[in-house]
Amino acid sequence: MKVLVVGGGGREHALAWAFARSAKVQTVLVAPGNPGTAAEGGKIRNIDVDANIDALADCAEREAVDLTVVGPEAPLVAGIRDAFDARQLPCFGPSKAAAQLEGSKSFAKHFMARHGIPTAASATFADAAAAERYLRSHGTPVVVKADGLAAGKGVVVVREDVDEAVAAMRTMLSGEGFGDAGRTVVVEDLLAGEEASFICLCDGERALPFASSQDHKPRDEGDEGPNTGGMGAYSPAPVISPAVHKRVMAEIVQPTLRGMAAQSTPYQGFLYVGLMIAADGSPSVVEFNCRFGDPEAQPVLVRLRSDLAVLCQRALAEGLHGTSLDWDSRAALGVVLASGGYPLAYETGDIIAGLNDAVQHTKVFHAGTAYKDGRIVTNGGRVLCVVGMGESIADAQQCAYQRAEKLKWRAMYYRRDIGFRTLQKGVS
Repeated sequence: MKVLVVGGGGREHALAWAFARSAKVQTVLVAPGNPGTAAEGGKIRNIDVDANIDALADCAEREAVDLTVVGPEAPLVAGIRDAFDARQLPCFGPSKAAAQLEGSKSFAKHFMARHGIPTAASATFADAAAAERYLRSHGTPVVVKADGLAAGKGVVVVREDVDEAVAAMRTMLSGEGFGDAGRTVVVEDLLAGEEASFICLCDGERALPFASSQDHKPRDEGDEGPNTGGMGAYSPAPVISPAVHKRVMAEIVQPTLRGMAAQSTPYQGFLYVGLMIAADGSPSVVEFNCRFGDPEAQPVLVRLRSDLAVLCQRALAEGLHGTSLDWDSRAALGVVLASGGYPLAYETGDIIAGLNDAVQHTKVFHAGTAYKDGRIVTNGGRVLCVVGMGESIADAQQCAYQRAEKLKWRAMYYRRDIGFRTLQKGVS
């Protein structure tokens, strides 16, 4: 089998690495990939293809690809699955219509309301004056979200100062913050509880849940500072107890699949449910994503023992009934190493040292890297994700940080407390 992975970030490096472990896969092409996927060698090969959908379909056809898996959300929201279907090219990911669950937060809110899926109360605005009136009468705490895709950064949490919420809203609606993605905003109540990530493989009717995970979106330690695409993650997440897991499937995942099928947009692909788990164990949806999470993909896929390529093919054939997943019993924890200043202004082009300093039970996935004069340099906000494995979350954390300390570049930044919420509870 030949697999094409679309994308060039940390999630795509992890996906390519996971596909290469399959005995049924002979070649993994990554378009465009990154220096990390290039360094894997063996079955994995980067391929230089234009990012547009037609060029990717041409590539899949030319290379006789048996399965294309789309990593990032943008091509899914743009309709890559529809284009591949039209050319009878197997492509794992939701259709353009189904990907609206991530592509439009207002769509997702209205969908959840129609199908009784628990989420925060919200209001949607395209007019700044109306939004300001609502914010000043409603008060804080609130969350202001850009309606469209904003690379995981179009979210502002305001706990006290309503003027801060108004300013965030106006920046979004003006287009200054996130371009057209912010021309509509969703203002929602701030949910209380603990966040977790719940990712499923879906075949249109059934959902096969992956191991639970929890990420840290705020930039700074203690979950403070501006929101990012994610500064680290670990798996499993103890907050997803068996009872919570059962509720998430019954109250959120299954109604979502039924609702999408009922409107003639069956959902096939990775479905990411960002959750808030209340103190009483009640789950609510914070957000939907139409792809594997990043950085959750890195620790989750390191633990996966089942054949990911076979799973994706079965999902495309609506054949997940009776399928189960096999997991490494060890915990995995990933730490994102970022460019100083991320998610705001940051510099690129710094030489990365220490990439060859191996540490047992660790794996380094590349996200924002590039080649410059034969050296690997920084080329993004989130640069690397270092994953450690151990018998406990504490052991995995220690392993990951031991490896992270060997990596260096100018203005490198990373949180030193990934996993702290679980460890504070005494869960090791």
